[in-house]
Amino acid sequence: MSDYPHQVSVPTRWKDNDVYGHVNNAVHYSLMDTAINEWMIGKAGFAPLDAPSIALCVESHCQYKAEVSFPDTIRLGLRIGKLGTSSVRWEIGMYRASDDALIAEGHFVHVFVDRETRRPVPIAEPMRTEMSKLVVTPG
Repeated sequence: MSDYPHQVSVPTRWKDNDVYGHVNNAVHYSLMDTAINEWMIGKAGFAPLDAPSIALCVESHCQYKAEVSFPDTIRLGLRIGKLGTSSVRWEIGMYRASDDALIAEGHFVHVFVDRETRRPVPIAEPMRTEMSKLVVTPG
């Protein structure tokens, strides 16, 4: 988790389990998307309903490593693997809080576009400055 500058814990819910008794894969994607947007709104001041630009997901991926089930708590770590002019690659690690087991790793790529024209635009300040704090260079 130390590789992820932003971290958040989320309790699983009864409805997150599927018929196989573990959290369904769609929940993992939802949690990743929520962690990213929680950060953009809470830390970078993004106003999704009013901002002149919006972030569109153009790519997503998740690799599952271990099962997790209700009532486990999931710890999500968030970092940025690449910060471009109009795009950002978010990287997310998901861990079971009770034993720190890695349960999934994923990424989302957002492209910032003009709300009206849907054409790419540079990531606005202060969002870019805040994003730069999450950039982790391979070491």
